[in-house]
Amino acid sequence: MRKTTLIFLSMQLLFAGLASAQVYKGQIDSSLMPVLSPHYQDEFTFDKSTNQAQWNSQKGLHVGFGSTDALYFRTEVPEVKETLSWSGTAWKGERLNTQILVWSSDTLEQVRFKPNNLVNATGNVIGKDDIKLNMVRYVLANYPYGASNVTCGDSPYKNGFLMPDRFETFDRFNVPGKTVRPVWLSLNIPGNVQPGRYKGIITVKAKGLETSLELNIDVQNQLLPPPHDWKYRLDLWQNPWVLAWDNHLQPWSAEHKLLLKKHLKLYADAGGKYITTYAVNSPWSDNSYSNEGGMIESTKQKNGSWKFDYTIFDEYVELAMSVGVDKAITIYTPIPGGYRFRYIDGNTGDYVTESWPPTSEKFKAYWNPFLNDLRSHLQKKGWLEKAYIGINESAMDETLTAIKVVRDNWPNWKITYAGDWHPELNDLLNDYCFLSGKELPLNVVKNRAAKGFTTTYYVCCNPPKPNNFLFSPPIEGRWISWYASAYGYNGFLRWAYDAWPQDPTRDARHGSWAAGDCYLVYPGANSGIRFEKLREGIADYEKIRILREMASVSTDRKAKDLMKKLDEHLKTLATERGYNEDSLKMQIYEGQKIIIDLSDRLARKY
Repeated sequence: MRKTTLIFLSMQLLFAGLASAQVYKGQIDSSLMPVLSPHYQDEFTFDKSTNQAQWNSQKGLHVGFGSTDALYFRTEVPEVKETLSWSGTAWKGERLNTQILVWSSDTLEQVRFKPNNLVNATGNVIGKDDIKLNMVRYVLANYPYGASNVTCGDSPYKNGFLMPDRFETFDRFNVPGKTVRPVWLSLNIPGNVQPGRYKGIITVKAKGLETSLELNIDVQNQLLPPPHDWKYRLDLWQNPWVLAWDNHLQPWSAEHKLLLKKHLKLYADAGGKYITTYAVNSPWSDNSYSNEGGMIESTKQKNGSWKFDYTIFDEYVELAMSVGVDKAITIYTPIPGGYRFRYIDGNTGDYVTESWPPTSEKFKAYWNPFLNDLRSHLQKKGWLEKAYIGINESAMDETLTAIKVVRDNWPNWKITYAGDWHPELNDLLNDYCFLSGKELPLNVVKNRAAKGFTTTYYVCCNPPKPNNFLFSPPIEGRWISWYASAYGYNGFLRWAYDAWPQDPTRDARHGSWAAGDCYLVYPGANSGIRFEKLREGIADYEKIRILREMASVSTDRKAKDLMKKLDEHLKTLATERGYNEDSLKMQIYEGQKIIIDLSDRLARKY
């Protein structure tokens, strides 16, 4: 019996060895196989607390207000007092934000929030429907919080880091034991509400547990216009194709365009001004996870002439304008990555891709007829005055050559350019956007404004600070627009609004770039902490602009003194180079106090 058993086991091992050695068609090496999970996770949960002992005293339901300028980590006891009331001051038409934290060492089941109306002493109401609540989800980053050693290459950190950012609507949720769940509260103050102090209650329940939170809001007698009317020039480059890819839809199908409308409305509601369009296919050297396609199809006909199809271009521009993004259209780009231009061969119907440097004859032979046709098309659509030819940072001789080709075609073409400050470009560009830290002198910004030019600035995978990375301190996103106000800029640009990587809802890493560098919003037209902090700063910029206009015509000496105090405070931001988180907070908090006092003063009738 023992011998028979040994023979049987030996045969099994032999057959197993033969099976493992055999190569099958379609076979994948086991080391390359992705690890499967039994269920989809809405967020990753592989982080561990750095201080488990702190959770020992956190039994039961714990709820308290946190700061929107802090990130609260999933497995760390939040460093906040359990404050059950929150106060804020706002203009009519403004959005106020706060965070509510829910945590426990025990598992909390069915946590839900019930907001109530806010009412003032005379019975005026801010309705509960003006309160928006979003659970904050955690997303994977490749740098730790506040990292200052960020580069445009590989991260030096081999570990991952979970950061709270993505918003998700909810009816109720569970909180696993020894974790925290942030909830982002946005209160949209109606434009027609009466000024005064408003109070309201939010009830927070978990299974078998309940507590209440109190809101106290002072509404000032100043009006912030709707985002469409903001003067701030927000330019977040868009990639419409990524939305089709993420939802497994045919690009430019009815379903795709329906989602795009909701997606772009989020951009419009933050004051988005520029529509990003592409005259060439994959303009950025194929470095997007889902490449941007061309919106204007070029066909070289059998007789050698060019024919242009604007179908996708028109559909996208009209869709963006329908939700309020209607101030500017940027058409990229005469200098794509690798100088690559794709067109259809009219003889074969095949796509042909060629390399046409701006100095080449083929470049001019294409761009002159294209620009003629584009100008005619834009005139017919009524868009010519909104249109800019967009050029990204390139070698100076190539940039100057491309600009000359464009201006020789028609001297009134408007050109926008993003890159370092170059004096030789200053008078050639209607809209100049500088990389943060490589900017022009302050007096040049003023001189450009005097000529009717607009000037903005941008951040990308550099500089490390200030920025909108997933791991950036939230205050940096708001500070960006305070700096724009201090420096005299017209606004801010960033690539990109939505250049999503492989798994954008859970993992913000994008190849070797810093997490969050390539997108600010999430699939499903979902916002997040980074996008909301950027929006807060834009609203601040608008308030400063409005107050400056009001103070300039005011006869009240106190108001003028407060405006001067605010201007002096802004000067300290224009020279900021340390970007210490606490310093940035102090600069904004002090500025906010002046804005509140100045707003009250200018609201008085004399």
